[in-house]
Amino acid sequence: MKSILFCYTMVLSVVTYNNVIHKKYRLTLLYIKNESVKRANGGIFMRRKVIAGNWKMNMLPDETIKYIEELSKLVGETQNEVILCVPFTDLFYALLTAQNTNIKIGAQNMHFEEKGAYTGEVSAKMLKSINVEYVIIGHSERRHYFNETDESVNKKIKAAFANGLKPIVCVGETLEQREAGKTAEVITKQTELALEGLTQEQVENTIIAYEPIWAIGTGKTATSEDANNSIKDIRKKIAEIYGQNVADSVIIQYGGSVKSKNAKELFTMSDIDGGLVGGASLDPEEFSKIVNFDKEA
Repeated sequence: MKSILFCYTMVLSVVTYNNVIHKKYRLTLLYIKNESVKRANGGIFMRRKVIAGNWKMNMLPDETIKYIEELSKLVGETQNEVILCVPFTDLFYALLTAQNTNIKIGAQNMHFEEKGAYTGEVSAKMLKSINVEYVIIGHSERRHYFNETDESVNKKIKAAFANGLKPIVCVGETLEQREAGKTAEVITKQTELALEGLTQEQVENTIIAYEPIWAIGTGKTATSEDANNSIKDIRKKIAEIYGQNVADSVIIQYGGSVKSKNAKELFTMSDIDGGLVGGASLDPEEFSKIVNFDKEA
């Protein structure tokens, strides 16, 4: 009887979910488009801060529900954008629980084909069908463990936009590349290839996450100055291809062992527009402190 009641509740929630999220999604896109072109006095773009949690392969559905219920109480008053990128098995539960909150839900990967004989894969169209808003593309773990390339990343970005998803595109250098003084060369080339063939509007609505590979999950973090300079290099490359106005409007996050202790220092740099947070996003209290970095003493 308990299972039947649960299923009935979920079905009722889907009806509400479809009505609410579709409206919310359209309003969100309109808000993002308007925010990306607003200037303050002096001609400087006022970019919003976007903090996204990447859960990686963690959290079961019941844990997801509990987490979002707790987090929503902690970040309800923030002006920053909050995104949780959760495993495929958690997406439905995350979307339902996040209704009527300021928490957006994203996926961690997708295939660039719409359908076909790709066992184990999920398409952008499938994600869109349940009203997922964001998707991480090209994370270094996907590049390293699953042999993703700059070409496949570019295809995925195009498929994401074709289906109304907003991509969070990851770029970053290895320790060897960093020590060889090739950081700028590597990350700007990755950025150029990732964005190849996109329109100016699509580039404006792409979130880029600069994640030095050597800092992911290691406890090591690039200094705020180094991170900011690398992001400036990325923005400069975008300006060369798409113009300064587009470059100034693109959200570029930092990722790599972001914690509540270093969030404020990182996120208040001139060109860092928030973060893609890994391990620290698994604890709702810790993640809320990162989201609320601008309220911390």
